[in-house]
Amino acid sequence: MSTNKKPGGFSEAKRKFLVALKRKPFMIPEVALVITFLYYALHISSVSNTTAKIQGTGMGLAGFCTMLFSMLSFMCFINAFQYRKPVNKPMWILLFVMFAIIAFADVYYLNQIYAAISRPVNPIVVTMNTVYIAYAEYYLRVHLILLAITAVLILLLPVYSKMLRKIKTSIEVEDNGTLETIDISGEE
Repeated sequence: MSTNKKPGGFSEAKRKFLVALKRKPFMIPEVALVITFLYYALHISSVSNTTAKIQGTGMGLAGFCTMLFSMLSFMCFINAFQYRKPVNKPMWILLFVMFAIIAFADVYYLNQIYAAISRPVNPIVVTMNTVYIAYAEYYLRVHLILLAITAVLILLLPVYSKMLRKIKTSIEVEDNGTLETIDISGEE
């Protein structure tokens, strides 16, 4: 009966995952960026309904800018962090400019919601029929938090990539015993 450990399993999957992270540590902020974009994109209907109800100045443009620059920031990220190449600094800077535009558009949209709800003449009242306004406000706040987390992960990439490199992922190989020297001189 053999007591050899089977290849594979959870520990091997964990080791392969860590090896992949060591080789491509930029995958961590990339996943965060994808989650941030998907969060906004999956809740765009509440934002669109709020824009149609309130019809504030520039609300549609702010929502459009958030969606457009979210997609473009993903393209900038891919071009800034290429495998086995140094960081493309112009794309990295452009990425953070796009983050700033997205944050400005979200804050502007939130301010338009607050202005519509608190205006003295004919304020928008959030009822069960217009609950999407409250949802849009909540989604935009969470989107801003996710965007900030993504930016921090990108800025701290050099720090945790060094920490990831220190993790031991090599496989221990058992000794096959001592091998006899092989005579290759041709004499028998």
